Amino acid sequence: MDDKNVLLDHGSGGKIAHSMLTKMILPLFDNPLLAKMDDSAVLDLSGIRVSFSTDSYVVDPIFFPGGNIGDLAVNGTVNDISMCGGDPLYISVALILEEGFAKAELSRILESMGEAAKRAGVMVVTGDTKVLPRGKVDKIFINTSGVGIIPEGINLSGSNASPGDKVIVSGTIADHGITILSSREGLGISPGVQSDSAPLNGMVKSILNAVPYGTVHVLRDPTRGGVATTLNEIASQSNVTIRIKEEAIPVKDAVRGTCELLGFDPLYVANEGKLLAIVSPEVAEDVLRVVRSHESGRDASVIGEVYSIEDASCLVSLSGANYSKGSVILETVIGGARVVDMLTGEQLPRIC
Repeated sequence: MDDKNVLLDHGSGGKIAHSMLTKMILPLFDNPLLAKMDDSAVLDLSGIRVSFSTDSYVVDPIFFPGGNIGDLAVNGTVNDISMCGGDPLYISVALILEEGFAKAELSRILESMGEAAKRAGVMVVTGDTKVLPRGKVDKIFINTSGVGIIPEGINLSGSNASPGDKVIVSGTIADHGITILSSREGLGISPGVQSDSAPLNGMVKSILNAVPYGTVHVLRDPTRGGVATTLNEIASQSNVTIRIKEEAIPVKDAVRGTCELLGFDPLYVANEGKLLAIVSPEVAEDVLRVVRSHESGRDASVIGEVYSIEDASCLVSLSGANYSKGSVILETVIGGARVVDMLTGEQLPRIC
C-alpha cells in the first residue's frame, strides 16, 4: 500500500477508508457527536433532536437503469437522515459542473431531483453551483446535505445491537452495484435488474410506528461496502457478533450470476434503496410484515441474529471458522461457517 498518497481504496467505505478516517480525520475533529460514527449526526438543539447528514455523489455513469445521479443524491441523504430515526425535512444541493456539460442532461438531472424530493416529502432550500474548466471534473458531481427531526423516544444507533436481536434486510441485495457495473461496462445483464435507489423514510416511519419504542435498535442502509461491511461496523460499534445465514439472504438470480461470473461477493456490493434493521426478537415478525407492505420491501427477510461474543465464540469453534471479536459470521448453504470481514479495498469505484 502507498502510505503517502490517497488511493481509490480510501473511498471504498471499507477497511482502508476506515483507517484514514480513524487515523487522519477523527483525531483532528474529535467530538462526541462525530465519534458515534452513525449514518448522520444526532444534534440536540434546545431540546429538539435533529438528524444531520451530508454526502457527495460522483457515480459513473450519471444515468443508469432505475435512476441517475440526481435522484440518487436526494435519496441517499434522505436515507441517511432516516437511519437515525429522523423525519427528513430540508436538503441542500451543491452542483460541481464541467464546462461544456449539456444543459439538456443537467435539466434531466434537476427534474429527477425535484421528483425525488417530492416523493420523499423534503424541500430543497439552499444550494450552490460551481463550474470548472473542461477536463477538471467528470461532467457533474453533486453534494447534498439534509436535516430532519427525530421524534421523542426514538434512539437508533449502530452501538445498540444486543444479543438475541434479529437482523432483517429489506430486500434483494447488490442490485445497485451490479446495475452500475453493467451500465459502465456494457455487460447487458437481465433487463429486470436495475438500481434499487429509493427513499426509505416512509418505510422507516412505518416500522417505528408499528412496534413499541425501544424495540428497534439499529437501522442502516448498506451502501458502499455492502451488507458485509455495514454489519461489521455495527458489530464493532456494539461489541457483539452477528451471525447470518447465506440461504436467507435475498439475491436476484441475474445479480448472483453476474457476481459469480466476475468474482464478486454480493455481500460486498453496494445498495442504494435497502435497509438493515436490527430489532428485538419479539417484534421481528411485525417489522418484517411492515417492511414487506412497502413496494421496495417485498423481498424482505430475516437473515441472522446477534450474539454475545462469548456465545458466538462457542458456535464458531464448532464449525472451525477463524474467529475474532466483533465479527460477522456467515452460515453457508452447505452447513459450514466463515468469518465475513469488512471490505478491504475498492471493489468498484464511483458507485455512488
